[in-house]
Amino acid sequence: MTGIKTTGEKKLMLFSGRAHPELAKEVAAELGVGLVPTKAQDFANGEIYVRFQESVRGADCFLMQSHTAPINKWIMEQLIMIDALKRASARSISVIIPFYGYARQDKKHRGREPISARLMADMLKTAGADRIITMDLHADQVQGYFDGPVDHLFALPVLTEYISGRVDRKKLTVVSPDAGRVRVADRWADRLAAPLAIVHKRRDPDVANQVTVHEVVGDVRGRVCVLVDDMIDTGGTICAAAEALFTNGAEDVIVAATHGVLSGPAADRLKNSQVSEFIFTNSLPTPKQVSVDKITVLSMAPTIARAVREVFEDGSVTSLFEGDA
Repeated sequence: MTGIKTTGEKKLMLFSGRAHPELAKEVAAELGVGLVPTKAQDFANGEIYVRFQESVRGADCFLMQSHTAPINKWIMEQLIMIDALKRASARSISVIIPFYGYARQDKKHRGREPISARLMADMLKTAGADRIITMDLHADQVQGYFDGPVDHLFALPVLTEYISGRVDRKKLTVVSPDAGRVRVADRWADRLAAPLAIVHKRRDPDVANQVTVHEVVGDVRGRVCVLVDDMIDTGGTICAAAEALFTNGAEDVIVAATHGVLSGPAADRLKNSQVSEFIFTNSLPTPKQVSVDKITVLSMAPTIARAVREVFEDGSVTSLFEGDA
């Protein structure tokens, strides 16, 4: 007989960076495990140091880090943590990114521009990531940038369930804030059995976050409109779309988005808008400067935990969303 046989069992280990530890703790609680103790600190010049306090040899490691502000710091910390796991002989490294940074830069609109979403995938692969678990990418094609499995999770079931209990379905209209989000809004409309409307807009290519809303395609008069998007950043697009809906006779407007980035003037725009409620998931932490009473945050921890368990047990992540995606 040659070789050595082992009877060891698989071991799941969950890690978190410093960007959004609250979500990681919720996921750990759903899985019934503890987060691996990790020492992470910044040197005086801004360099990041990471060391795990337990052995990861032979373990299936799941590393959570959402790309919130300061986004470049947390992306770098995640890459360093992946490298540390690889060099510590982890059996597999699954990287959980609830909000994938740079996903909006998924193609070249004009000459001499980067495709930063592809660069992100290349860096994750080079660092040592075997699998990516992410949620509601800005563009589905980003999945193809990574040469390995990508599990794309959806917040649609969680958000639509909340909306169903919040609004009279007979008066509900799902609205896409622009033509690019029509496919997402169509999924919402199918799920809620509601009509669909579209806000037509034009963006100035030379000025970031400047949007001019032109017209509403569809009947919204006297309707409760749910504006749906994957993310709200500065809030310019969504608030202008909501204003157009009210101008066209909408009775009420609710905004639902997976990622509440809420940077720059977002807090003031949300506070001063006529929108009755902004619904986000906890894929990102709510910025400290944002304290708007109209914001509702729904937890995606159960969904992420179920996906982690399916991956660890060689199950099917797709089965979690049959009929939703």
